[in-house]
Amino acid sequence: MIKIICDSITDLPKEIIERYNIDIIPLTVIFNGVEYVDGVNLTKDTFYKMLRESGVMPKTSQATYVQFKSIFEKYDNEDTEILYIAGSSAASGTYQSSVLAKNDGHSTVKLFDSQSLSIGSAFYVIKACEMAEEGLSATEIVSKLEELQGSEEVVFSVDTLEYLKMGGRISSTKAILGNLLSIKPILEVKDGLVSQRSQVRGKKQIYSTLVNSIVNKFGDDLTSRTIIIGCGDNTEDAQILKDALLKVAKVKDVYTVNIGCVICSHSGPGIVGISCI
Repeated sequence: MIKIICDSITDLPKEIIERYNIDIIPLTVIFNGVEYVDGVNLTKDTFYKMLRESGVMPKTSQATYVQFKSIFEKYDNEDTEILYIAGSSAASGTYQSSVLAKNDGHSTVKLFDSQSLSIGSAFYVIKACEMAEEGLSATEIVSKLEELQGSEEVVFSVDTLEYLKMGGRISSTKAILGNLLSIKPILEVKDGLVSQRSQVRGKKQIYSTLVNSIVNKFGDDLTSRTIIIGCGDNTEDAQILKDALLKVAKVKDVYTVNIGCVICSHSGPGIVGISCI
């Protein structure tokens, strides 16, 4: 048996978590000086509400050695292989915490740094679950995931530049001008970090731009691929994005997920994105 674990940097569809019984190591969210454990004493809906009402940018803190040590001990037995798939180590020290725990008496635990985030790193978890179901060992799965590494497309945008300004990612002047002119950044996950790919004028341009990024890379026949659409509390944007995709491409598996506290701590709750591998 293989026990697959990930962290809350990764945003998995609920049906995947339940189908494969995935354990998620939560990061900590610090809001107005109060620490919350992501998904434990802080739900996504509560978090979105806090973000919109407070005007304060929260901070996040990596999962700890103690958390990993505990879960490795929980499943460390001769009948179980443990595979932990991490959100990008370039964006968080969480992966390094898992390395410390592995090196403290859990040498058989397998670790994989996805070098991706949110609905991007989710693919590696889904692929690992599928391969485990097919009977591959944890070592074989890691090898296959390494072959896939970097092949995912992860693009998204935000409805306001205010949160990027508060997080120090853009200047106040740029945020003010951008909001006045309705400039929307098109962001991507590259080399494990978020960077700006381009920008569009007006919200309507977001949907076609995100869809085109997928179709341009993978073609319009996506029936053999899994697609994930993510959003914050702006579920209507996710539906518009899905409709835009269905107009130009053939698809089979499309998951929709509400992006969690870790990512929205930096983007704000009005995020919408799409990923494919």
